[in-house]
Amino acid sequence: EVQLVESGGGLVQAGGSLRLSCAVSGFTFDDYAIGWFRQAPGKERAGVSCISSRNGLTYYADSVKERFTISRDKANNTVYLQMNSVRPEDTAVYYCAADRTKDYCSIFGGYEYWGQGTQVTVSS
Repeated sequence: EVQLVESGGGLVQAGGSLRLSCAVSGFTFDDYAIGWFRQAPGKERAGVSCISSRNGLTYYADSVKERFTISRDKANNTVYLQMNSVRPEDTAVYYCAADRTKDYCSIFGGYEYWGQGTQVTVSS
């Protein structure tokens, strides 16, 4: 069974920090790129960050660059999204996704497997 489970969401004050986790099981972790996406009420789902499987290449949306950091713990089959200096506009349901790509990653879609999401709410 392929499964991605997000955790770590919650309520945080503007300027604070939060770390999201994506636990992956059911497929070969090293064969897949992992992406983080988010969706706010009334908005389309948007890419946040991604990390490739082969060399750990990363990509960030302009809105989160220098504030968020994605990392990959291969020993525990877990990908993290460290969120620093959060803003109210970061409020959304955050999803992780897996794509069978080794050499690069994309925040523009194409992911095969998706988690159920975790809610992040940033108060002003």
